[in-house]
Amino acid sequence: MSEQQFCDLCGCICEASDLTEFSGQHLCPSCLERETRICDHCFERIWAENDYGDSSRPLCQDCYDRYYATCSCCGRVVPFDEIYYPEDDDDRPLCYECYTGEERKAKPIHDYYYKPEPIFYGSGPRFLGVELEIDEGGELSSSAQEILDVGNRNGEERIYIKHDGSISDGFEIVTHPASLDYHMNQLPWPAILNTAIRLDYRSHQPGTCGLHCHVSREAFGSAPSVQEACIARVLYFVEKHWEELLKFSRRTPRQLERWAARYGLKDRPMDILDHVKKGYHGGRYSCVNLENRSTIEFRLFRGTLKLNTLLATLQMVNRICDVALFMSDEEVKDMSWTTFVTGCTQPELVQYLKERRLYVNEPVSGEEEV
Repeated sequence: MSEQQFCDLCGCICEASDLTEFSGQHLCPSCLERETRICDHCFERIWAENDYGDSSRPLCQDCYDRYYATCSCCGRVVPFDEIYYPEDDDDRPLCYECYTGEERKAKPIHDYYYKPEPIFYGSGPRFLGVELEIDEGGELSSSAQEILDVGNRNGEERIYIKHDGSISDGFEIVTHPASLDYHMNQLPWPAILNTAIRLDYRSHQPGTCGLHCHVSREAFGSAPSVQEACIARVLYFVEKHWEELLKFSRRTPRQLERWAARYGLKDRPMDILDHVKKGYHGGRYSCVNLENRSTIEFRLFRGTLKLNTLLATLQMVNRICDVALFMSDEEVKDMSWTTFVTGCTQPELVQYLKERRLYVNEPVSGEEEV
């Protein structure tokens, strides 16, 4: 017959083999689970009353004191290297979620390295994220807040604003990722641009501002090899039609050399990508920046506060992605600029191409850039 023994806490009779000895007492399985914890850091058993952690992370006092802090907002226990402090308040530790939430409320203009969790709008997998630099109106919190109020109407965070050291007297408007259709029909670009103009900002005219467009890598396929083949065709198209895209961009050759350097045309699309992988490029200051893990970034375009130009630029990026996704290497190599623009049908893009004398010899006059 197996030996039986009392639990020292609840007094129940258990098989001796089912009891666990801890801190000089024998505990049944129920009391062991209810009255003790395993420290999530050192894995030593502690009494529940001596747990200095939270419901998801039990901790002994020594591990908590040495490695953790409690978020003063939500009460979650967080490792020291994941704790943030509000500006000018080193006595109030915050977890990342509470810190970014408070930062959004407290500071209309975030620092350059601010990067919130992306919110996706519209249908994927092709999402476009816009970075629009504006200048000459001042890096003013009051102005930034006005732009945020019109961009994030109805309580949805579609845009945020960041400091940018390349701008002398303004800031950068950044959108969360959105489908082209969402940018065209739901994101309040007209109100954003008109508000910026009313507040005396400019984007094209200073010559310092860029309009950058990120495209999700998943838009080119789920397998890395498929993505790379498509991205290689994007690079080939940009290099082959560099002169036309230079006119489209409204940049000068010198500006592109500094902020969006080309890679150089090669015999095959993958030759350009292989060239990039070997480090022969300008890093993030390349015409198509490939240094982001989840996106590629088109950096060629000059900033603008003219609605048709902004929408046409997004449509151009989208059209280049279509070519890279649905055409073979040989088809992209053989495609002329005339053939490419003949396939452009969206009225904003066609209008802009005509304004820039890039549409099948059909120039038209347009409004002045802002």
